[in-house]
Amino acid sequence: MSRLAQGKSTPMVRRDGPRPTSETPDGELQTRHLPEPLEFTTDRLDAEICPVCKTSRYMRPTMRLLINPSCYHKMCESCVDRIFSHGPAPCPSKGCDQTLRKNRFRQQTFEDIKVEREVDIRKSVAQVFNRREEDFETLKDYNDYLNEVEDITFNLINGIDEEEARKKLIEHKELYENEIRENASLAQKQQFDYVKLQKAEKEQAKQRREAARREEAEERRETEASRRDMLRRLENGQDPEQVAKERQQIQLKRRTDRRAAEQRQADPQAASQNIQGGSGDIVIKGLKTKAKAEPEKPVDPFDGLSFTRQYYAVQDLYVWSGIAQPRKDILVGAGGYDVTTFTNRALCEAFSGLGVMIADEAMQRERMAQEGTAVTTKDASEVAAKDVKMEDPF
Repeated sequence: MSRLAQGKSTPMVRRDGPRPTSETPDGELQTRHLPEPLEFTTDRLDAEICPVCKTSRYMRPTMRLLINPSCYHKMCESCVDRIFSHGPAPCPSKGCDQTLRKNRFRQQTFEDIKVEREVDIRKSVAQVFNRREEDFETLKDYNDYLNEVEDITFNLINGIDEEEARKKLIEHKELYENEIRENASLAQKQQFDYVKLQKAEKEQAKQRREAARREEAEERRETEASRRDMLRRLENGQDPEQVAKERQQIQLKRRTDRRAAEQRQADPQAASQNIQGGSGDIVIKGLKTKAKAEPEKPVDPFDGLSFTRQYYAVQDLYVWSGIAQPRKDILVGAGGYDVTTFTNRALCEAFSGLGVMIADEAMQRERMAQEGTAVTTKDASEVAAKDVKMEDPF
């Protein structure tokens, strides 16, 4: 067997043996630490085996394992072509009763199949529950909506009340069908606008770099021309101070013009108009009219019932021999008796009924009775005017 064939058939492992040594200047032997050889095994290649045909990637390096989102069972591409080419067929995995289609098979994205399934579930739930914050009146309603969505997603991922969760998903899809379609279209349009905005920003950055390079080259040419003009004027015998002063003024004017041009380019309104191309299709969030939420009132166990006294006011102290002795008696107070409770009850009973007018109530009852009699007589006359068919009970 050749060395190359032997390297392919058997893995390379580390062998324990005597390590090389070297002799120090003092005559002592010293062990040399050499780098350990790399280990190469075929465990990872052997682990990627098709559960249906038992073919491994080691035997067929071009093998691709595919999954179906219906059951997430793996099988190689050859098995998919062989089993599902003629139409839907049951999953060949043991214990799986799902009917699979060939067009739904795809390559696994994440290494962990649980993560793959969770991502697919979250995508499917997000396609149905795609309402936005501006669709709600208050932030609390939006947070409650997000909490409900997360509860449904959690139940679908972990298999907790899965039937009920899918029922809620279907009911929400049927109830908000138009809103779901509009939000999906809006999200697609915003994604398109975002890509367009990124391209426009890159194009503007490229134009700014090119403009900066052209400006730098133009500045070098102007500087060289100014230097040559200054030398020519000095050769002609002009005043050096006057020549230098004029050159400084020219350079200052050019620098001022350059800054003004940069300020015009940095104008945010012009930049926004150039980026958007004058389009009015940009969606701005936060423009929807929302009713201002009223501040939450404190909890009232009596639901607004008023205890304001209208006809009397309770005093702190009443001079009466009937309550003077119990007020001073310690034994009476130890049992929980309070003289103030007695005075409040006595005054309430004394003033009870002062706001009740019996005569007014009697007149109101008589008026209601008369109106009821008139209505009854009118109804009877209307019935008598009509033809009534009498049947013989005998």
